[in-house]
Amino acid sequence: MALGPARIAGRIPAQDLDRARHWYSEKLGLEPVEERPGGLLYKGESGEFALYASAGAADGSFTQLAFEVDDLLSAVAEMRERGVVFEQVEIPGLETEDGIATVEGNYPSKGSAERAAWFRDSEGNLLGIGEPLP
Repeated sequence: MALGPARIAGRIPAQDLDRARHWYSEKLGLEPVEERPGGLLYKGESGEFALYASAGAADGSFTQLAFEVDDLLSAVAEMRERGVVFEQVEIPGLETEDGIATVEGNYPSKGSAERAAWFRDSEGNLLGIGEPLP
């Protein structure tokens, strides 16, 4: 397949790129590795995403980008200390307790389940954080 060996990168819209940059730095501890007019590039251990200036906005009804961590409880605690507010998700088959949900039937290669939490950035984008469970 033509895209099989492709690298994958996320794109997140920002109505105010300066506000978003400050939020990602202050709340998530992330700094861009590259800056271009209208965009900021962030790299993690296994992927990258860009914040880009956009007049449009995602409706925030779905997870646009997710971070996978080894210790969800510690990451959530640190993010809360930085002022991140976690969503209470109440949909059939998924309930959060104190902002954290257990998602049954995670991707088979990542274990049998996942603990996850969701939050919004300064632009209203819905982001997730998860920890695969054995």
